[in-house]
Amino acid sequence: QVQLVESGGGLVQAGGSLRVSCAASGRTYAMGWFRQVPGKEREFVAAIRWSGGSTNHADSVKGRFTISRDNAKNTVYLQMNSLKPEDTAVYYCAARSRGQVLISQLAVGAQYDYWGQGTQVTVSS
Repeated sequence: QVQLVESGGGLVQAGGSLRVSCAASGRTYAMGWFRQVPGKEREFVAAIRWSGGSTNHADSVKGRFTISRDNAKNTVYLQMNSLKPEDTAVYYCAARSRGQVLISQLAVGAQYDYWGQGTQVTVSS
């Protein structure tokens, strides 16, 4: 059983930065961040594997967002820089507890079996 708690969302101006966090309780092999806006499909943002720390970032955020982990705190972070209004969304943390998969496969929501409640990120123009 895994529980995920996101935090750190808020309102920022375009060009600003924000870091969201996801604290995990329980064993996980990988963590990911997805985002969603009303009327649209949930979109992959970034993923990381606990073992080795391999990462994968969506093209839309590559170079601006960085996913990282803190093993001691069992927490993953998403550092968001150069934020744009189109980054506005509810950001969801996800965890995979069913075993290891390729980092590329972690861009698919079905690879995860636990999801957090989400944290709102709003970027004003």
